[in-house]
Amino acid sequence: MAGDGKVFRLSEVKTKNDAKETYIVIHNKVYDVTKFLEEHPGGEEVLLEQAGGDASEAFEDVGHSSDARELMKDYYIGEVHPDDRTAKIYTTNTGPAGTTTATSSSWTGWLLPLAVALAAAFAYRYIVSQAS
Repeated sequence: MAGDGKVFRLSEVKTKNDAKETYIVIHNKVYDVTKFLEEHPGGEEVLLEQAGGDASEAFEDVGHSSDARELMKDYYIGEVHPDDRTAKIYTTNTGPAGTTTATSSSWTGWLLPLAVALAAAFAYRYIVSQAS
């Protein structure tokens, strides 16, 4: 990654707040998202609103996917200076709540219909055998 190990003061990041140079901070890491503005699925306005500042809370509120988090690595340019780091911890949100519940109960997705089909088959056989 270009810029590995570079340390930025927040005052420097704050100056990179327009479409010509757009830096954002997410979890004390600095990203140059200038080239990503036009590609951002939410539109460039979303990134420009956060330009030059800490976008950690906004980033997590949206619930970015693991693919989006992987893509961030391409825009990483360094870290926030230790004196400027925030100690605030944001809960990682990778999408809609309840995803794990759907995964853990996926067996009901096929077991319940199977049970209903078997019950219907037995009921049909019973009715046919009584009619004979």
